[in-house]
Amino acid sequence: MDAPRTVAAGRTASPTTARLINDRLALQLLQSEGALTAGQLKTLTGLSRPTVADLVERLQEAGLIAVVGESGAQRRGPNARLYGIVADRAHLVGLDLRTHSVTVAVADLLGEVRAERTVPIGPDDTPDAAVAAALAGLDKALAAAGAPHPHTIAVGAPGLVDPATGRLGGTDWVPSWHVALVGELRARRAVPVLLENEVNLAAIAEQRDGAARDHDTFVLLWLGHGTGAAVVLDGTLRRGASGGTGEIGFLPVPGTAALPSASGCDGGFHSLAGSAAICALAAQHGLPAEAGAGSTSLDAPAPDTDAPPAEAVVRAAVAAGDAGAAFLDALAARIALGVAAVCAVLDPGCVVLGGEIGSGGGEELAGRVAGHLARLSPLRTDVRAGALGGRAVLRGAVLAARDSAQNELFPPAG
Repeated sequence: MDAPRTVAAGRTASPTTARLINDRLALQLLQSEGALTAGQLKTLTGLSRPTVADLVERLQEAGLIAVVGESGAQRRGPNARLYGIVADRAHLVGLDLRTHSVTVAVADLLGEVRAERTVPIGPDDTPDAAVAAALAGLDKALAAAGAPHPHTIAVGAPGLVDPATGRLGGTDWVPSWHVALVGELRARRAVPVLLENEVNLAAIAEQRDGAARDHDTFVLLWLGHGTGAAVVLDGTLRRGASGGTGEIGFLPVPGTAALPSASGCDGGFHSLAGSAAICALAAQHGLPAEAGAGSTSLDAPAPDTDAPPAEAVVRAAVAAGDAGAAFLDALAARIALGVAAVCAVLDPGCVVLGGEIGSGGGEELAGRVAGHLARLSPLRTDVRAGALGGRAVLRGAVLAARDSAQNELFPPAG
């Protein structure tokens, strides 16, 4: 028999708690490693063969794992059985709310996307019409995934999400249909609906699947239509007292014509690094500042109709080589002002340039920002291009929904 597991100093796990610990450990391994045999679970967990046999039986009876194959063509019998998580045990929904669109992804319990829909929202649509269109898109995505009853819904939206109430607040600049949609989701679906700031979700995605996988402490600087930041310290996402951690668009910086105010960030960092400001900077350098070019991400199932115009401008400048160098350097100097301020306060060691523009600028833009930052700050900081671009918000929503569902289905012990 295995020795009782210690769960805290001076405390010994009860048999029930030990079983929960062992079960969750096995499920985490099956999630990260894929299908495993009982023998492989024994090796990876360090548990005894009888204990592994018991937990496999418990998890099968709970409908969480099942036999998915055998470990080799020449092997047969119980020892060859491969066990995997039953991905269809629960379906998850992630939503990315933009000004003129909503994108819905339906995923399984492992976070694999089964269906995705993007619904455009017209500038003249009423809030009721926008909500109706978004809900119809959600229903179509659920039907395409064969998932009429989602387990958990996670929504990424711009604005402040009050940590105490889970509601959007301080959002005079956010479309009213965002608030209405979240309210309808909570009223119509008898499932948990998680609401999170969009940039915070992007940081989760970049840490799990993107550019910050090797960092527990980093800052994601979002560069899209507007600017924002997400702060992760020692593996924990920091939201602030009112949910406003990372509202870097309001940061007063040199080079702006005015100061920001409580009702708008036009005089702050946003006025230097938002999409419209970047397009204007490109025009000053004689580069075409064309609007309407959508995301060029190869991972996107359809063009991003709500992508910032500056994404195409920055990508074109990178592709232009020497012809775009002066513009990229001027843009990097602007971005470095915001990064330097963040580093002076937090010293994160790593800053990821996220969003469509950060991804579009790639290592070319990130390297230039790092050069300017080295002249502004004595703190050693790794500046990286985001790997997921604008799709990081949707991926982060799926991951947040997966975490919530797994915490319920795979309850932590202690």
